[in-house]
Amino acid sequence: MADITPLLADRWSPHAFDATHVISDEQVELLLEAARWAPSAMNRQPWSFVVGVRDSDTFARLRTAVSGYSDWALDASALVLGAYENAGTGPDYALYDVGQSVAHMSVQAEALGLHVRQFATFDHAGAAREFGIAAPWRPIIMAAIGLPAPGQKPEGRSRKPLDHLTPWQ
Repeated sequence: MADITPLLADRWSPHAFDATHVISDEQVELLLEAARWAPSAMNRQPWSFVVGVRDSDTFARLRTAVSGYSDWALDASALVLGAYENAGTGPDYALYDVGQSVAHMSVQAEALGLHVRQFATFDHAGAAREFGIAAPWRPIIMAAIGLPAPGQKPEGRSRKPLDHLTPWQ
């Protein structure tokens, strides 16, 4: 069997980021473009983002939702807040879909030599207030993006055995 692409096999999430790394506007645009092309149920594309690059006003506003929750993320080159739009009626796959969009963003980051660490430990209500995110929208995830801090490396990375993915077969 062929190996999976190194973009997936070598991907890892740092616990600390290089506070001196600067992400370019072009890299941010490519990350958003990758998220834009993620598949979604009925092509709803129920995701939107707030992107703050370090030292920007948006980063400072995102920082208030992160501080005291996930302080390790504050050295990242960029913080991204992901929100989803609830469908209202019928089956709602928006959470699954926003996850796919962030996964696409993560793989694109890897292709750019960047790393992403997704996290849910932030002030969700505070972020919603700060950016005027109201129903049917809901902030659900944040991602820290940049280069690993010096000395950071993928230690102890493991996954369940492949046969654990298909327990009912």
